[in-house]
Amino acid sequence: MKLSPEFRKRVLAGESVGGTFLNLGSPLTAEMAGAAGFDWVLLDYEHGPGDDSTLLHQLQAVEGTAAVPIVRIAANETPRFKRVLDAGAAGVMVPYVNTADEAAAAVRAMRYPPHGVRGVSKMNRASGFGVHFDAALAHSHEWLVTMVQIETREAVENIDAIAAVEGADVLFVGPLDLSTNYGISGNYTHPDFVELLRRVAAAARRAGKAAGILALDGSNVGPWRALGYSVMALGSDGGAANTGLRAAAAALRKG
Repeated sequence: MKLSPEFRKRVLAGESVGGTFLNLGSPLTAEMAGAAGFDWVLLDYEHGPGDDSTLLHQLQAVEGTAAVPIVRIAANETPRFKRVLDAGAAGVMVPYVNTADEAAAAVRAMRYPPHGVRGVSKMNRASGFGVHFDAALAHSHEWLVTMVQIETREAVENIDAIAAVEGADVLFVGPLDLSTNYGISGNYTHPDFVELLRRVAAAARRAGKAAGILALDGSNVGPWRALGYSVMALGSDGGAANTGLRAAAAALRKG
């Protein structure tokens, strides 16, 4: 495989890019999602059931499509970045980033020296097993996308400082975590939650970064785009399968 700078350029230019979450650990649904027309897909290794083997198979499945694979890791810990980046992720989503220092640590973990602290390996999938190593070493800090998740009161209080961190490309709201932390769990039309979204989007805009969010319902897409959220994900493979299977079972019971 060979990484490309195009997706990060689109993100930082404020272009609307649509994705979906993949939380089943399945290469088959990863391939389906990639072929469905999404700009990007999120392989969820924070809440999803997968491991290193399923991650590799998902990345291989997505490679045959036009979708860009982003991986959400379980924690902001340097070795976790190295594993998914070497496997071929085009970016990393980092959960629960609460301070500028945490955002800066994530960016450093994304990048080879002298730009960061990512361990250097020539023989990995991301560099085409060495074929594209020189280019990856020199330029991957310009190609890889870093999405930091805004999910807590502390993160919102520090939002301008987080947004100012060079290389923190996307301020990505986790709506369920954020609303729960403010005592309005899942109430995405609550005025206080809408104001939080405005605050995050405004900070991203001032810093020249992108604002992102996961929409669980298609009714949120238009309003949240209007607030300035250009990196939008809608639903998940698990959610789609669950909804479809339950609808099928209900239809059979009625018949």
